[in-house]
Amino acid sequence: MSDILSQNEIDNLLQALSSGEVDAEEIKASSEKQVKNYDFSRPSKFSKEHLRTLEIIFEHYGRLLSTNLPVYLRKNIQVEVMNSEAVTYMEFSNSLSNPVLLGIVNFEPLEGNIIVEMASKLGYAIVDRMLGGEGEPLDKVREFSEIELLIIERIMTACVQLLREPWTNVLDVHPRLERIETNSQFAQIISPSEMIAIVTISIKIGDVEGFMNICLPYITLEPVMDKLNTKFWYSNMQERVEMEYADTIESLIAKAIVPVKAILGKSVISVNDFSGLQVGDIIRLNTKVNQELDVYVGDIKKFTALPGAAGEDYAVRITSVIREEQE
Repeated sequence: MSDILSQNEIDNLLQALSSGEVDAEEIKASSEKQVKNYDFSRPSKFSKEHLRTLEIIFEHYGRLLSTNLPVYLRKNIQVEVMNSEAVTYMEFSNSLSNPVLLGIVNFEPLEGNIIVEMASKLGYAIVDRMLGGEGEPLDKVREFSEIELLIIERIMTACVQLLREPWTNVLDVHPRLERIETNSQFAQIISPSEMIAIVTISIKIGDVEGFMNICLPYITLEPVMDKLNTKFWYSNMQERVEMEYADTIESLIAKAIVPVKAILGKSVISVNDFSGLQVGDIIRLNTKVNQELDVYVGDIKKFTALPGAAGEDYAVRITSVIREEQE
């Protein structure tokens, strides 16, 4: 509504134009839309909405890391999503140092791979902790030995398996760690000019803090890009939570113990006869031998049944179910 001029403002503007106080060409030039340069070598395939959704997904992933990694490392783990950005794969690979820990992850059923890059000092701290140390990084950076890589591979495999749950609202993925590379030249999973999304996660193991970068190529996520928006993600998550809640309630109710009783019949006797009852006495009921019995669940009549035996135990055979509308 602020763009609508009042009649007085229109009259003043026309008067200023007629008197020459305001130049019509200047007004026209100021109202023209500004042209924004577009870099075709770096097309913006990831919108802010896509990046924000990825941050939400990996915030969930971070919570899983902080609760599952202490099982292996026996130390307090703090995880926080720092930021997300879209860059070319060349920019990502050029920023890597050597040695580097790059986990090549198969992201089935999506085609292609993603990369999980872990800071070297986190790798040294993990190795030290798994071998009984305090989890301290090395003072001098060196190459990882084969034994150290096997230890790190075990932890990274556990981290990769945790990726499945956060992505459930988008796609049922089955991530699998294919290999670990310590040289970025051997991890060229896509063309250097391809766009990728990078989600940076800060991990603190005791007093050692480092970054884990998740590299997500656009060509891998392209089939599910429409689902990478917060509206779809939250709505799908709500439906899934409601279904899980209903399933949980149903399973708990199914395990509940309820009293069931079958009424053979009723009879009226005097207090004198009742007090004189002995073993073997017969009480005449108001039902016949071939008559169906009423079976109660709690205090509600739910079935009719015929009396009988199962081995040495008394039993009844259900003959009909009483619905609410039949009561």
